[in-house]
Amino acid sequence: MIAEQELFDVAEFVKTNGLSEAVIAELRNKFPGKHFTWCMEDDIHSGKPVYEGEGFDIYVVNSMDHCSVLTNDLESASGFVLAELIEE
Repeated sequence: MIAEQELFDVAEFVKTNGLSEAVIAELRNKFPGKHFTWCMEDDIHSGKPVYEGEGFDIYVVNSMDHCSVLTNDLESASGFVLAELIEE
């Protein structure tokens, strides 16, 4: 389960610090037990973000059935996908 406050805290942290390997590592430390993935927005071909930010979107995943799938249900979510937006 991902609490709405956790989603807000992750979004605020990324807004403040940007996306980098160091930021992902820090998020993993701040939120033990939660999975974090960083990718580019065009790597995601389905699903809808649960948060749309400036320069990044946040998706959440459910990993209950062995394979991770995107979801919009925070109750069943176990991790975050931070999708970086590149302006063209």
